[in-house]
Amino acid sequence: MSKKIAALFDLDGVLIDSESIYTEFWTRMDSLFPTGVENFAYAIKGTTLPDILDTYFPAPAAQAELRVHLKDLEENIRYRIFPGVADFLSALRRDGIPSAIVTSSNTDKMEALFAQLPQLRELVDVVVTDADVANSKPDPEGYLLAASRLGVAPERCVVFEDSRAGLEAGRRAGGKVVAVATTLKPSDIEGRGDIVIDSFEGFTPERMEALFV
Repeated sequence: MSKKIAALFDLDGVLIDSESIYTEFWTRMDSLFPTGVENFAYAIKGTTLPDILDTYFPAPAAQAELRVHLKDLEENIRYRIFPGVADFLSALRRDGIPSAIVTSSNTDKMEALFAQLPQLRELVDVVVTDADVANSKPDPEGYLLAASRLGVAPERCVVFEDSRAGLEAGRRAGGKVVAVATTLKPSDIEGRGDIVIDSFEGFTPERMEALFV
């Protein structure tokens, strides 16, 4: 198998089952501080916290209160890896295919996550967080940075994403894109990736490499 490919993963809704928790959280925040944005919790998926706060909650008092609520959530949340993810990441490691997490999450959240799930950190080579980029998805900056850090050309990378903004970022990065139908229905993301999968169960490095054939 060719080693000149890499796998780049979004985090929430792709590797870990947390999107429903964040959807409920941001829906609740929108009720406390109304934004007027339809389906707000879905509209912001893939966006960094600074961008969310500056764009939709510019008042300093609102930002301060939102940060308190978010800190409480992330200190108490219990993260769960989706079925099939650990097996797929292990298979990539076995086949010498490098991998990266590219997330809009901040470093505090990632430290808490990896404290709970140390095996997840051990199974990927690179982690890109909001601290590493200036632009949120759908800008491809995070994926381009991850490719660079792995030493793999962007067009030889496969991006795994579940949100519209993330799928656009993956496409704009120039490689192949796998749409993961966890957050949205398959019909909502059909055509936004090269293929759509429901989960990583049964998904293999061979099937990923076949995207380049």
